Amino acid sequence: MNICLLGNNLTNLLLGSILTKKKINVDIIYQPTKFELKNTIRTIAISNKNYSFLRENLKGFKNFGWPTEKIKIFSEKNKSTELFEFKNRNQNNFYLLKYIQIYNLLKKNKLIKFIRLKNYNFDIIKRKNYNLVVNSDYNNPITKKYFQKKIEKNYKSLAHTAIISHTKIENKVAIQVFTNNGPLAFLPLSKNQTSIVFSNNSSKLIEKNNFLQIIKKYNFKYKINNISEVESFNIKFSYLRNYTYKNILSFGDLIHKVHPLAGQGFNMTIRDIKSLSQIIDRNIKLGIDDGEIIAESFQENNKHLNFIYGVAIDSINSFFKIDSKLKNNLSDPIFKILKGNKFLNNYATFLSN
Repeated sequence: MNICLLGNNLTNLLLGSILTKKKINVDIIYQPTKFELKNTIRTIAISNKNYSFLRENLKGFKNFGWPTEKIKIFSEKNKSTELFEFKNRNQNNFYLLKYIQIYNLLKKNKLIKFIRLKNYNFDIIKRKNYNLVVNSDYNNPITKKYFQKKIEKNYKSLAHTAIISHTKIENKVAIQVFTNNGPLAFLPLSKNQTSIVFSNNSSKLIEKNNFLQIIKKYNFKYKINNISEVESFNIKFSYLRNYTYKNILSFGDLIHKVHPLAGQGFNMTIRDIKSLSQIIDRNIKLGIDDGEIIAESFQENNKHLNFIYGVAIDSINSFFKIDSKLKNNLSDPIFKILKGNKFLNNYATFLSN
């Protein structure tokens, strides 16, 4: 099979690495861009199950990732006593790693052919006779022509992220504080570094010194030495109405973009990659290399699940916004019920993973 991936991004690099293991020919076609990844401090939280999948399939990946054993939830009202604790028995909850680490690892795959085209359209791609085209690029002409119908919600908010350096501690517990101004996460990256993600309920940029003051207000755990530069990005919920056009399958953030509060954006993409990989395997065994059939099968298997998951994360964000206005009078009794009921407690922890 010959498969083309549109967009030079982390999603396609990972998908390309999985596909080349199947002896599939993979081209990544991309347009020139001014976007520079070298100095990004962005981090990615990967669930325990997805981390195992990456370890099994990516050579060298086992050297990356800091394990987190628990996630503790706090509110503005209760900054020192957790509302709830997510903990998986005998396994870590998730692993945190730097975006640039996995990006640079995947870029080393010499089996992927990179093709840089200043301009291209569906006719140009069609002439190359690919069985399947996977598109995860927001800005190319194919996306703009065929994949614009979507359900979208603009939160009119900015997520701010930075890395704090601090005195060494065990650092295996993540903290999420639902503040009056949005969720603030402390995500362990090593014994002396922690990633901070603040999903502010405002589209106003927060300067570095002001961001540090917000961190200090809710920090009761770290002795902070310094803070990195601050990166920010717009927060949106979006869901593509139709994933396919002929043998083109839209993928990654292009088909689902969710609020960062649950750290599930890239985890959803990894689950999609596993699903697409299995569909391709089944079709190869049957002697089928028709990209339209593969694309339609993926949409049929995953579209409804991605929608349910995205809406659930959006609902969690809406709940805590309302709860904040009600001074946490909703969350307090709900989490008390979860804590007191072993079945509900275990089920909530299962869902968090």
